[in-house]
Amino acid sequence: MLNRRPIVWFAVCWVFGSATAAALSAAALGVAVAALVVTALALVLCRQATPRLAVVCLLGCAVAAGERLWADARNVTALPELLAAAEAAVTPNTSYQVEVSGVIGSAVEIDGDRAMFRVTAETVSVQGEAAPRRMRERLLVHVRLEQQPHQAVAAAWQRGDRVRIAGELTLPASASNSGGFDYRRYLSSQKMHWLLKAKGIGAVEVSPGPGWTAAALLGRVDQARGWLGARLGCMYPSDQSGYMQGLVLGIREDLDPQQFQQFSRLGLTHILAISGLHVAVFMYVLGAALRFMRMTRERMLVTLMFAVPVYVLLSGASPSVIRAGLMAVLGLLAARMDKLKDGLHLLAAAAVIMLAWEPYFIGDVSFQLSFIVTAGLIIGVPRLRKTMPEWKRGRWLLDLTAVTVVAQAASFPVSIYYFNQFHLLSLPANLLLVPFISSIVMPIGAIALFIGSFWYLGGKLLAIASIYGNNLTFWVVDQMAQVDFLRSIWATPPIWWIAAWYVLFIAAARLLPSKKTVSQAEVEQLDETADLSFPDEEREPLPSHSVTKWRSRALWLVGIGTAALLIYAYYPDLLNRNGNVHILDVGQGDAIYVRTPEGKRLLIDGGGTLSFRKPGEEWRDRSDPFEVGKKVLVPLLMKRGVHELDLLVISHLDSDHIRGLTAVIETIPVKGILWNGSMKEVGDAQSLLKLAVKQNIPLYRAEAGQQWKLGKSTALTVLWPEAVSENEQDNIFIEKDQNPRSVVLHLSMYNSSFLFTGDIDSPTESAINHLWRDAPPISGNCCSSVDILKVAHHGSRYSTSDEWLRFWQPYQAVASVGATNTYGHPHPDVIGRLKAAGSDFLRTDQYGEVSYKANKKGLFVSTVRHSN
Repeated sequence: MLNRRPIVWFAVCWVFGSATAAALSAAALGVAVAALVVTALALVLCRQATPRLAVVCLLGCAVAAGERLWADARNVTALPELLAAAEAAVTPNTSYQVEVSGVIGSAVEIDGDRAMFRVTAETVSVQGEAAPRRMRERLLVHVRLEQQPHQAVAAAWQRGDRVRIAGELTLPASASNSGGFDYRRYLSSQKMHWLLKAKGIGAVEVSPGPGWTAAALLGRVDQARGWLGARLGCMYPSDQSGYMQGLVLGIREDLDPQQFQQFSRLGLTHILAISGLHVAVFMYVLGAALRFMRMTRERMLVTLMFAVPVYVLLSGASPSVIRAGLMAVLGLLAARMDKLKDGLHLLAAAAVIMLAWEPYFIGDVSFQLSFIVTAGLIIGVPRLRKTMPEWKRGRWLLDLTAVTVVAQAASFPVSIYYFNQFHLLSLPANLLLVPFISSIVMPIGAIALFIGSFWYLGGKLLAIASIYGNNLTFWVVDQMAQVDFLRSIWATPPIWWIAAWYVLFIAAARLLPSKKTVSQAEVEQLDETADLSFPDEEREPLPSHSVTKWRSRALWLVGIGTAALLIYAYYPDLLNRNGNVHILDVGQGDAIYVRTPEGKRLLIDGGGTLSFRKPGEEWRDRSDPFEVGKKVLVPLLMKRGVHELDLLVISHLDSDHIRGLTAVIETIPVKGILWNGSMKEVGDAQSLLKLAVKQNIPLYRAEAGQQWKLGKSTALTVLWPEAVSENEQDNIFIEKDQNPRSVVLHLSMYNSSFLFTGDIDSPTESAINHLWRDAPPISGNCCSSVDILKVAHHGSRYSTSDEWLRFWQPYQAVASVGATNTYGHPHPDVIGRLKAAGSDFLRTDQYGEVSYKANKKGLFVSTVRHSN
């Protein structure tokens, strides 16, 4: 069986070796390789593979694993002692004043008041050291621009220029929440270990570098790409220019984030990522032009072989377009040599070449999606198509349906693993829009760009047709994306689940029955690339009744297995009877996620990024600015499979507690909101409550004594604010100072208790103590000593008094604190009072997310950065 596709199985073993070396420890890697050896031996003994093929595949696995381990050993900083000191520091923002000289190694990206580029450093002078260090170190540079005209100055910097920069050397941020984005790990995969932050263009000296280095040549490609992007952008209105630049050239810097989010919800972002579709359209258009010029087939193939790499460079050379370009060149070369036989062999060869060149491609999302979807199409489409009827006039529709269905099935596991959502309208959206965009809008845009490069008016006139097409596309996407009840949220599945899905996918492709049997003579008349999945199967005679019956039963088992996998992925914690409380790290703000033993899900506050922008400084705004709700909180909730929130608690209306909640309400269904019953005359507070009303979310006023029963073992009690009189029940008061009216909650799960305090101050603490000191006990272990205290107001010196600590006697306290906050939180006085009270103290700026698991055995704590 394996002998029919030696290159494919060699590539599978290469990928296996590279992936296991990247993900597993040395001991686990040894076990994985041993398992592969046993499998290869079994295949040889069963005569499914020749000994030569087995040995070659095992050697490929060993070489790939060794290459990855060798790459990891070399992927280290040239400043190890600085790295060790920074990692050993108590706070994660240790920095060094340095002066760096080197060469700009990437295109310069200008986004608001920031210029960003990569530098290959040759010398690094650390403040306090006598002599500069000579080395070769990749650095990611952030230059903060002080004035708007400085954007044009920074835009003139080019890849290949020599540069000297004075700034602050710091480590990239590591993941501070479980499952959160690890920026340090991401940059390490790009072979960068430091950020260099400079203030103002005065800290940067740029001079022309040598003209014929690789960086300088790529700098000229950057210039050409930028010129083409600007030319294309001028032909389209402002709301379409960024979209067309992304569609034709892969330039996504000017793409509207809201527009991209809508495409993402419907699984259409692959249209905006240059890939095989774009390369195919490019080759088709160029091939048609060459045929029109009456060029011979041989010369046309050679011309395309040289043209494809140029397009790959001009479109940004992402892993997906490199894969498509490499496959295209290999296919053209094979066609030129009359040896084009099998698309899977081309795909396998491209995978081996790319991973041999750069083993870190294995962790790139676009690389994974590109190869997985392409392999899925090659394997699945011919088989699925043969189960479908033959229409004389609608064959193209059946072909398109087969491609779309298989692509969705192949990409589904990777999509939910990284993006945690799937829209049920994704299939019709792709079925409707992909052919329209790829066959009409994209070619028109490409031709308009070509003509507009030397005749602007002609290109502009041609672009008008695609402008109407874009308007139609945007309208369809907007209408579909608004159908929220068909959008589903999926927890990040384990790796074994993904492997099981693809085993079932391949099994289904093998088991799908064909409506007819093709004879050997008919096979020879078919196009030699018509069926790239299992070419020898069509030569088999019509299966017997027993074989057909067995195949039908096997397909039923595959269907049942697929349904079981889907149920498990959508409800991964269905049988989990632990209660969980997560104090999330959202910087200088609060966000607490609670999952009860009964599966109820609560969110208390949502953090918020404060803005100190002055009027007239709108030029500083980023195209997609950091917003803690959209960038941190929502992704974390989606990764944990939060399909809906049973209760959202807004402790009070200060910005550092609510700004992230807008993204939450817009993305995740909320059944009800509990808030302090007041209003604050600021825009974010009013817009949040208006959004809740617009979404028809019930709003409940929190009053002391209320209790929410969340299951047999869980109770939520409101301790503050005090209840208002009956005459004031319908009134909403304006409260400028929200801290004293923070909602204070007591949560009990099993025999464990938690106290959430918002931003109350010491006088409010005394009032709460007085209110509950003589109150009769109520269910849910309230109110007595607590196990876990969420420290009020991030550890402000005016909260967490001695009286408060004596009353509640917390075993452990947690403060939600921003690592770079300028308020001095948590205050040393608070830390001293907690220590005197005998309470263990954790803080999110040092420990990251703090998680608690409560069950019948007790209460267990874990942190992201340190383990207790």
